[in-house]
Amino acid sequence: QVKLVESGGGLVQAGGSLRLSCAASGGSFSSYNMGWFRQAPGKEREFVASISWSGDLTWYADSVKGRFTNSRDNAKDTLYLQMNSLRPDDTAVYYCASRPASLKSGRESSEYNYWGQGTQVTVSS
Repeated sequence: QVKLVESGGGLVQAGGSLRLSCAASGGSFSSYNMGWFRQAPGKEREFVASISWSGDLTWYADSVKGRFTNSRDNAKDTLYLQMNSLRPDDTAVYYCASRPASLKSGRESSEYNYWGQGTQVTVSS
């Protein structure tokens, strides 16, 4: 089975940056689309970004477009989310997830088969 482990979360001031990583094992990483979701206390899990198996296609939620960059290094079996210009409302637990290779964006959490445990991102005002 696929195992995903997020890292890189932490506390940052508004306007700052963080880079999240998602290390994958137990499968063929390059055969999966990958996605990032986040969940704040009392709110539903929401789509953040996704990327195709090759990295050639990326998709973003409107709320993060222009601030976040999704990328992957298939040689290292690792997914990245570079987060710039962070805002307090970006505060959430961030999860990475995998799904079979697709040319579609995968904006629904139900489309993903495997999930990491999440990493906390806190943005102070």
